[in-house]
Amino acid sequence: MKKFLVLIFLASAISFAQSNDEKQLKKVYSTSLLNGQSYAWLDHLSNEIGGRLSGSTNAAKAVQYTKAELEKLGLDKVWLQEVMVPHWERGQAEEAYIMNGSERIKVPICALGGSVATRFGGEEAEIIEVQGLEDLAALGEEKIKGKIVFYNRPMQADVISTFQAYGGCVDQRYGGAKEALKYGAVGVVVRSMSLRLDDYPHTGSMSYGDVAVEDRIPAAAISTNGAELLSAKLKKNPKLTFSFTMHCKQFNDAVSHNVIGEITGSEFPNEIIIVGGHLDSWDLGDGSHDDGAGVVQSMEVLRLMKETGYKPKRTIRVVLFMNEENGLRGGRKYAEVAKEKGEKHIFALESDAGGFTPRGFSFDCSDGNFAQVESWRKLFKPYLIHYFEKGGSGADIGPLKDNQIVLAGLRPDSQRYFDHHHAANDTFDAVNKRELELGAATMTSLVYLFDKYGTVKEKKIKG
Repeated sequence: MKKFLVLIFLASAISFAQSNDEKQLKKVYSTSLLNGQSYAWLDHLSNEIGGRLSGSTNAAKAVQYTKAELEKLGLDKVWLQEVMVPHWERGQAEEAYIMNGSERIKVPICALGGSVATRFGGEEAEIIEVQGLEDLAALGEEKIKGKIVFYNRPMQADVISTFQAYGGCVDQRYGGAKEALKYGAVGVVVRSMSLRLDDYPHTGSMSYGDVAVEDRIPAAAISTNGAELLSAKLKKNPKLTFSFTMHCKQFNDAVSHNVIGEITGSEFPNEIIIVGGHLDSWDLGDGSHDDGAGVVQSMEVLRLMKETGYKPKRTIRVVLFMNEENGLRGGRKYAEVAKEKGEKHIFALESDAGGFTPRGFSFDCSDGNFAQVESWRKLFKPYLIHYFEKGGSGADIGPLKDNQIVLAGLRPDSQRYFDHHHAANDTFDAVNKRELELGAATMTSLVYLFDKYGTVKEKKIKG
């Protein structure tokens, strides 16, 4: 009889806890949708400040703006964490032309982040099309030397996960110049990482590895429409030339900052939960989806907790990382300082996949912690959040990884993300207010659950 009563009590306690969780999530979603602040913050970040390339004046303005806004929330602590970041500038607008006999066709290009400039007067040479890095060895120096290499492998359209499709071709952007110069190429042009056919070239980071500065070759992205046209022209005339001019420049590293704010935990202040996005962006648009959305959603997590009257047990910290796009210096610096201080991080959530409709989360964690997450799935079902999978999390929180922490990434619908990623159309008008606010509420709900229940302590099996 006593055992039966205990079971009834436990079932009642679980039911009561679930009911309270349902009420808290409803309060969070209602507050975000009826009285949200994320969209207004993004408006200012995008339209009043603009693109926030690491080391730029706009990046510094964004640091001061977000710090001031966090201070207005009445958090227990707000501070800046100094970090040295790369400082690269695009310079005046790039130009490129397909030179086909008497025909001279202008095509849209942009320099890849970190590229050297073309020589004075620009670069013009025959151009050779390849589908990826592996084609270079097959062609060899004889066919590549003195030419511009045109990487034209598209994102694979029948791959449903657009991030997977992106991963399938981004190596040609990141390492294309480094590999091509081994065979004597004088420049590289890379098809933009986008599934849409349009006239927007998409920039992004690239690396020369340890190649000396004087030996580096210029690297540009060409729009998808431009790539299609260039490929078609090459089929008719393999001897046509390509001309492009870029004025970019690399400066010495600059001082910048991660922006950090926290609510101190009421019961376990030494257990830290962080939520964040990256404050820097590329310079072609205003960085609204990548990653202004993640920045303001992360700020909103702490505001929604205060607005709904929730007092966290653990320390909840928002971190706005600097320099994710071309160095990851902010994420590495944060992890370095956390380790030096002996801080105990139990959960980290990053939003860096755009401000589109939230679908769920991916988790980098143990089986036990994932089982706990799965038990919360039904709480999210009323909000159409169904995606709970083990997988990656986020670049900035990655350096925190150890055997104990749970890492997670917000996963919005990704089908339109690469239409805007790193391009001039990554602008405020491309962000839907309701979708942004739903994402902020979804993040807040997951942080609330991890704060309330903590993480699962895995038992070590002795060998």
